[in-house]
Amino acid sequence: MEMFSEQLINGLTIGSFYALVAMGYSMVYGVMKLINFAHGDLFTLGAYVGYTILVIGSGWVTATFGLWGGIIVAIIGAMISIGIAGLVLERVAYKPVYKAGRLPLVVSALGASIFISNGIMAVWSPRFQAYPQQSIPSGSITLYGDVRITLIKLVTIIVSLAIMALMYYIIERTLFGVAVRASALDKDTATLMGIDFRKIIRFVFFVGPALGALAGVFAGLNYSRIIFNLGWVYGLKAFTASILGGIGNIPGAMIGGLLLGLMEALFEGYVSGAWKNVFVFTILIIILIVRPTGLIGEKVAEKV
Repeated sequence: MEMFSEQLINGLTIGSFYALVAMGYSMVYGVMKLINFAHGDLFTLGAYVGYTILVIGSGWVTATFGLWGGIIVAIIGAMISIGIAGLVLERVAYKPVYKAGRLPLVVSALGASIFISNGIMAVWSPRFQAYPQQSIPSGSITLYGDVRITLIKLVTIIVSLAIMALMYYIIERTLFGVAVRASALDKDTATLMGIDFRKIIRFVFFVGPALGALAGVFAGLNYSRIIFNLGWVYGLKAFTASILGGIGNIPGAMIGGLLLGLMEALFEGYVSGAWKNVFVFTILIIILIVRPTGLIGEKVAEKV
């Protein structure tokens, strides 16, 4: 039972990363029908921006604002910076080729991914970088018996779930969310109804990368070390999670990310860490054979 609880905590933690990044994938795909392959690299860039904020001036931010204050500053700084980077990416890499079809968009997304990854390597070097230990909370809480959870894991899970709940409320329960969902279902009709489609695009390309940046900083705080190609693995897993829940579906991305993390952690704990990726993708294949649109399903426009 103790081992199950520990793996459950690990699964929820890594599942939170997958879910946050998968939400960005699903938002962009839902509105633009575009797989933003650069999204995983924006996650990595967010981790490096958070790292830079925490190490600047030999830990000046943490010394000035305190341990948790420094973490909040790093998270907010990374989210805003990467949100702006997402807007620039859309304007420079995607907008010029919107009318050229999907294939040029895919090529442009792959090119942007390579550019960002190599840019990170050029600026921060190809070596691992370590989040400063004085900026990472070291305490833990006993849940029951000998089962303990570190403070940073607890905060990661709570904040991630809170952000997911907030995004669900915005998309599913607000007037602006109705506009986003209408644009995702039928862009032309939504535009005719007076919805500013460019505003929707700016929203998804700011919020999606910002969520990825949040996940990136939390990944750095939980695992300490980051490297320039970190986004390849997390991006692929998050993309898998978005397909698992139903590509283009925000609640599906949340559920898919958490499920993927839990499956991965439980298989690693009880069977083998070396085969966990094989198991996860096997489960994905089975689910897609049984239900090709994912667990919740992709939202598509109904033609009547």
